[in-house]
Amino acid sequence: MSADVNNLTDDQRERLARWRLVLGKAAEQHGIACGAGVSSDYRRVEQLIGFLFGEGDGSGGRLGLTPTGGERTGGVAPGHAMTVPEWIDGVSELFPHSAKEVLERELVQRRGIRELLEQPDLLERIEPNVELVKTLLTHRDLMNEKTRVLARKIIDKVVRELTEKMKLSVEPAITGAIRRDKHAPRRVYRNLDLPTTVRRNMRNWDAERGKLLVDRVWYHAAERNRRPWHVIVAVDQSGSMLDSAIFSAVMASIFAELPAVRTSLFLFDTEIADLSDRVGQPVDVLLNIQLGGGTDITRALQYAGQLIREPARTIVVLITDFYEGRDERDLVRQAHLLAESGVRMIGLGALGYDARPQYNKPIARKLRKVGMDVLVCTPEKLAEVMGHIIRG
Repeated sequence: MSADVNNLTDDQRERLARWRLVLGKAAEQHGIACGAGVSSDYRRVEQLIGFLFGEGDGSGGRLGLTPTGGERTGGVAPGHAMTVPEWIDGVSELFPHSAKEVLERELVQRRGIRELLEQPDLLERIEPNVELVKTLLTHRDLMNEKTRVLARKIIDKVVRELTEKMKLSVEPAITGAIRRDKHAPRRVYRNLDLPTTVRRNMRNWDAERGKLLVDRVWYHAAERNRRPWHVIVAVDQSGSMLDSAIFSAVMASIFAELPAVRTSLFLFDTEIADLSDRVGQPVDVLLNIQLGGGTDITRALQYAGQLIREPARTIVVLITDFYEGRDERDLVRQAHLLAESGVRMIGLGALGYDARPQYNKPIARKLRKVGMDVLVCTPEKLAEVMGHIIRG
């Protein structure tokens, strides 16, 4: 194969190098090598990908691009194992921003965790994202004091961005609980009843000008409940639920700002940690998560039951993987009692935008049969379901 490679044009070598970056080991197994003459950028990309995915030390073994003779480029000499700082610099230089974010998420998952957490200057160079927040929460015991302060700032930045994104659709889905069967004179744009407005002004259609002349606009009436709804958010502290816990803390903080909603929040494993007094401070909530340990979902529902004052105006949002640490019949019985009292329950096997749910489906089905809505959904879908419940 090497003889054939030597006969390739520079353009063909570049194209072959791209395919090797895609195929990786599959290309190696068929003896495909690029030889000399390939752009130094491809060799550096080879090193970066090899370091990230653990197929060598990042010194050029993954894609077969290492020339026979001559020095490697990009500041990594033969036999030199790439470091996390070198990798971060290389990715920032060679990849566009969108690809950089993806690669950095993989870095956080795969390599250099201790090095990142012990060196604040490295941590500052990583793009803040949910994956990084999960790593900081999982390994916060490894941090020194300076890194701990920076970690809080990173978590706060990600949480604020999530809150602003989710607010746009979560608040309108719940606030006001717009009633579709009545109209009111209050001119609020979000309550505009466009179909009724168009239908009742059709007699004013001007065919010659091709325009509809509107002489009256109809608005839906916003339902003003005198008694607030009580939303109780119960978050499983299992490690598998960390993604969902992050979104749950943000959702609870949004609920807490709504005028017609009273919000309670607690974390649980085999014990209960009530954080209702910090429900508007999602970063504090997240920093209180203690991952690991057993799970007692029954106890969580029992505690939720103690907080309920008016069952018919209460929604319990249970975020859990449904792997119960005690007799599952206790859990089903407790859920049935709450449903019979008039409480609406939503069980979330996962909450987020890239959720990969791994939850106990047999138990979830049993809970659904006794009155719990079981979902795997985005925050927007959860808000839509809750808005539907509130509107009745």
